[in-house]
Amino acid sequence: MAKKTFAVIGLGRFGTAVVEELIKGGFDVLVIDRDEARIAKVAKTATHAVVLDTSDENALREVGITSIDHVIVAIGKDIEDSILTTLILKELGVKRVTVKVQNEYHEKVVRKMGADDVIQPEKLMGKRLAHRIVTNNILEYYDLNETHSFIVVEASSKLVDTTVINLDLRHRFNINIVAIKRGEDVIIPEPDERFAEGDQLLLVGKNTDLNRFSVWCAK
Repeated sequence: MAKKTFAVIGLGRFGTAVVEELIKGGFDVLVIDRDEARIAKVAKTATHAVVLDTSDENALREVGITSIDHVIVAIGKDIEDSILTTLILKELGVKRVTVKVQNEYHEKVVRKMGADDVIQPEKLMGKRLAHRIVTNNILEYYDLNETHSFIVVEASSKLVDTTVINLDLRHRFNINIVAIKRGEDVIIPEPDERFAEGDQLLLVGKNTDLNRFSVWCAK
């Protein structure tokens, strides 16, 4: 199977972080930005790095954007440029386009332009912070949709030495335990697995049920 290819357009903090993680994962990454200085910073590590105006359809075609599997439009504050770039990418037939958006208006427009997915980092970080502040014991929080999420919770003293089957999360809280992270190990728990101090539980369910459990767990 051929290795998946990516392109990242825009090298602000978000775009740069995406590029770094993709490179760490060993993927081929085409990096595009209008700013020559930003491109120079990643030129040695990215597969390809080019200075380019992405509102230029011919220029995008010439750098082989149509052969890329997944393009991430991480353009910063220039919403108009982000929208136009998204439109051009979809018209060129790019398979998958994910767009960083600034607000609901931006999201609505790029979805109409054909964006396959959107991400609003500030909103996502705000949600994660709110959950951590409210419950104190949620380590990570990932939206699945408007009503369901994954969360990572540290096992409280209530859970230590309790088995998965005795805790009975599915019936008591209507949530499921997916895995336990114990040190460097990830465990897919059997019913008789006992929770240990420092365990991190990966849970999935409705937001209301997850919040109910995390509040109970923290008491």
